[in-house]
Amino acid sequence: MVMREMLLTLIVGLAIGFAVALPAASLLQPTLYQVSALDGASFLVSALLLAAVAILATYIPARRAAGADPLEALRVQ
Repeated sequence: MVMREMLLTLIVGLAIGFAVALPAASLLQPTLYQVSALDGASFLVSALLLAAVAILATYIPARRAAGADPLEALRVQ
């Protein structure tokens, strides 16, 4: 459940990020050397890196929480 919510948030965030990055890339064109402002490889690598970090940041705590005893977790609070 947690991973599904994270993936939905990730997809929405990447979509918004690409929608903002594409017009902003034209503003950065004068500062770039030997690479296009709309370089597909750069966009792909950055999206994959962000996705990997988001998945790890969600999976590790979710896995740890899944192994906890629910009654013990309720007693602590």
